[in-house]
Amino acid sequence: MTTPERRIFVGDVQGCRDELERLLEAVRFDPARDALHPVGDLVNRGPDSLGVLRLARRVGALSVLGNHDLHLLRVADGTRALRERDTLDAVLAAEDRDELLAWLAGQPFVRVLPGLLQVHAALHPAWDDPLAELAGADPLRPDARTDFATRVRYCTADGTRPATDWPPPDAPFEPWFEHWQRRPGETRRVVFGHWARMGRVERPLARGLDTGCVWGKRLTAWIAEEDRFVHVPAARVYSPTSLPE
Repeated sequence: MTTPERRIFVGDVQGCRDELERLLEAVRFDPARDALHPVGDLVNRGPDSLGVLRLARRVGALSVLGNHDLHLLRVADGTRALRERDTLDAVLAAEDRDELLAWLAGQPFVRVLPGLLQVHAALHPAWDDPLAELAGADPLRPDARTDFATRVRYCTADGTRPATDWPPPDAPFEPWFEHWQRRPGETRRVVFGHWARMGRVERPLARGLDTGCVWGKRLTAWIAEEDRFVHVPAARVYSPTSLPE
């Protein structure tokens, strides 16, 4: 692919195909000149995970793997069971299931782009080279490194995780991206999702894009070249929510 005119990052879609299509219309996405970068969790809890995967694959989306994406892959592999709130049946029964799952499994845990890092949840404060840290990780096998990249919200300066992240843990735990801000000489901006309760994050070295679409809030894009956010509202609440208004 030639260098895109715009890199358009999109927060957690989680099966909300209608909202994704409306967001792409709002940013005037053109696959011939733009690159679409979902920050993971393309699937689950929303109404049309199958449609989201088909759309993302069709436009050559450059995603990263999120925890719900890993869940789908492991359910399909037979190493994990479906859960009560999962909405993955249509993907698992689709005639193009194998092609879609292979495409999804081929997405990395982190992408390194000029001036940017793309991850679903978090980067460990000690990872100088996140790509090397996560290289070769198998999406079908549990791994402490990939668990950090797809699930963490709070940690300490040495990467220690709290027992739970709700209610917010006390010091020394902080949002992981605060530690990233303080890395000596760090200039790379991290684009991430996974944290609907936190909502949009705009920090010097962090852009957080999970704004709770599946919970009835909104779907968010960030256009890197313009440093601009674009939102579309969710059509409805697709999954029960305890997010703040």
